[in-house]
Amino acid sequence: MYKLARIIVMEIIMKKSEKVKGREAVAARKRLYPKYAMVAAAGILVLVIVGYILLNPSGAKIGDMVTIDYTGSLPDGTVFATTINETPLTFIIGQGRVIRGLEEGVTGMAVGQIKTVTIPVDKAYGPYDSTLVHVVNRSTLPADMNPEVGGVYTITRKPDGAVARVKILKVTPLTVTWDENHDLAGKDLVFTIRLIDNQKG
Repeated sequence: MYKLARIIVMEIIMKKSEKVKGREAVAARKRLYPKYAMVAAAGILVLVIVGYILLNPSGAKIGDMVTIDYTGSLPDGTVFATTINETPLTFIIGQGRVIRGLEEGVTGMAVGQIKTVTIPVDKAYGPYDSTLVHVVNRSTLPADMNPEVGGVYTITRKPDGAVARVKILKVTPLTVTWDENHDLAGKDLVFTIRLIDNQKG
């Protein structure tokens, strides 16, 4: 009799323990629901953005020929280039004819839209490269070239025949020091862009 009562009590305790564990598991799952919901919402948002860019029929995308007005400046507000009141810029997205950050900035824009984008160094003209500063003998320069400090010249490099745009840093009776880096190398850029026209590719 005693053994039977003990077995019954143990079964009751085990059933209660299982119920408690079950309630705890349900509660744990409920605590995870908000986290799952946040992850799902973030995933949906990313899919919506990507889908808008890829499927939006009016948005500019790779292969489209776009025409833009732009103003390029440094983060401190110094303007280095603009097409306002001048000839707009036309290019095909994806051909690499303009800096990558500008192509990416225009992608997804609708005609008439205006936006401002900040372009980091690696998507602009790259980091400043000190190996592109050269000291050359003046005797190797064209006879009609009269280099002046601060002047910008277009030269054809003898080793590979490539055309380079150089800025003169220093001039002596025997040598000229020039810099083949782009003037904007090593700098973040800010572009305000207005999409004027978009011819679908």
